[in-house]
Amino acid sequence: MDYPSNFIKTIIEEDIKNKKYETIVTRFPPEPNGFLHIGHARAIITNFELAKSFGGYTYLRYDDTNPSKEDEIYVKAIEQDIRWLGYEPKSIFYASNYFQIMFEKAILLIEKGLAYADFSTQEEISRSRGDLHLKGIASKYRSSLSIKENLEIFNKMKDGLYNEGEVVLRAKIDLESNNINMRDPVIYRIVKAIHHNTKDKWIIYPMYDFAHPLEDAIEGITHSLCSLEFEDHRPLYDWVVQNCEMKNEPRQIEFGRLTLENTVMSKRHLRTLVESKKVSGWDDPRMPTIAGLRRRGYTKEAIKEFVFSCGLSKVNGTISVEMLESAIRNDLSIKARRVNGIINPLKITITNYPDDQKEEFLVPYHPDDEALGSRIITFSKNLFIERNDFSEVIPDPKFKRLSLGLEVRLMHAYFIKAEKIIKDIKGNILEVLCTYDVETKSGSGFSKRKPNGTINFLSIDDAINLRTNIYSKLVTGEIKENVLDAFNENSLQIKYGYCEKSLLNFKSEDKFQFIRNGYYVIDSTSTKDLVTVNEIVQLKSSIK
Repeated sequence: MDYPSNFIKTIIEEDIKNKKYETIVTRFPPEPNGFLHIGHARAIITNFELAKSFGGYTYLRYDDTNPSKEDEIYVKAIEQDIRWLGYEPKSIFYASNYFQIMFEKAILLIEKGLAYADFSTQEEISRSRGDLHLKGIASKYRSSLSIKENLEIFNKMKDGLYNEGEVVLRAKIDLESNNINMRDPVIYRIVKAIHHNTKDKWIIYPMYDFAHPLEDAIEGITHSLCSLEFEDHRPLYDWVVQNCEMKNEPRQIEFGRLTLENTVMSKRHLRTLVESKKVSGWDDPRMPTIAGLRRRGYTKEAIKEFVFSCGLSKVNGTISVEMLESAIRNDLSIKARRVNGIINPLKITITNYPDDQKEEFLVPYHPDDEALGSRIITFSKNLFIERNDFSEVIPDPKFKRLSLGLEVRLMHAYFIKAEKIIKDIKGNILEVLCTYDVETKSGSGFSKRKPNGTINFLSIDDAINLRTNIYSKLVTGEIKENVLDAFNENSLQIKYGYCEKSLLNFKSEDKFQFIRNGYYVIDSTSTKDLVTVNEIVQLKSSIK
């Protein structure tokens, strides 16, 4: 798949045409404070594909400037996700590797009179910066401290002589700016926590808006691509690069966020679901994380097709989940093997079939691709069919399944006719007694009668125990403050049935189609005694 044209690609083409850059260098800069989700997948694909389109390359850089929320487990998960999507970073960097340089650049700003220490509380600073209607008000520390005093205080901050929240370092820019981000933002604060990379070397940490432009400039990034909410931060980004006297001046370009309809797209909310144990972990198949989608059975090709089909916009947009589901259907319809699985089993007994007889049929895994191979299925006296493939009373003229007096074809086997129903004392159907016609064997060319449809089946003698995990949306309704209030307690349904024994040869993450049902994947918890599968998507679009 070639990366489609978009407004950023056009900008880069113009930059190359004007010889502004020789080599295009982009970066994917995640914060290692959670697992990546489908929105991050779009950012990954955009950065890597754009650079590749122009013969350039992409770095992976961890923006690890907040040790209180970061962990090595997230670092490893992010790398795994990127490589699974099919990308290899040119190099892997950490913001924390530049802390010494950032400290020196902060010193430079103080020496230039462009940064000062502020002992005001967080609430006081926030209030003094004003809002869209009120201009900012200068802190008493803005002009009362000399450059020498600011340098001394900043060094004492570094040496641990102040408590968290006691003092911060602010940039001195413009308190009357129409852009609130330029009203003396905090650029350094004290955090007494162990950092996953630098351990206890630092107790002062740069704020994102200060660190990020420096990282881009240090690495020689040509095009710093970010989501739309950073558009108002761009003047601050440029101010930092210029006033810190960085050799390279990256170009920040913003694009709209991708939001999936009825999907939790906030790492904060996703973390709450994990920590409250409402889900089994970050890779729970209900989660919109890349790890969750992978365990759910989504392929990297389907995710790329989805991202490409959504395009790249200058505005935020909400996309229907149906588009993502359509992408995985398109991919799996070509590559997924077809097998028999009975999720809601109903017993069928062929009364005129010998008790001790069994027949074997060599059946292809895919009707249109011989390369996917074949397997053997069996036919015997006792069978399972899907419960919804039988109806005691025909519901409508379009019903093309089994009912009393009607004849259907069992796929790859024979015609059978329902003759009698066996029920329990509550009236529930336990078993359907049928007869078969030996002359109707599949492949025999029989054409004297037309069956009332074709259904799949399993021989009870060879059926393997099956657990099917069926998923629906994680939340119902609008998420206000607490995602747990909107959590869908029925987002996971477990059904026990049977599958053909060929699935015992499938490996974890192998995808397949249960014939006439949907697409599934072998879960990592699957065993020989209980094959466990996750529903990827139904065969036809269905909103749950």
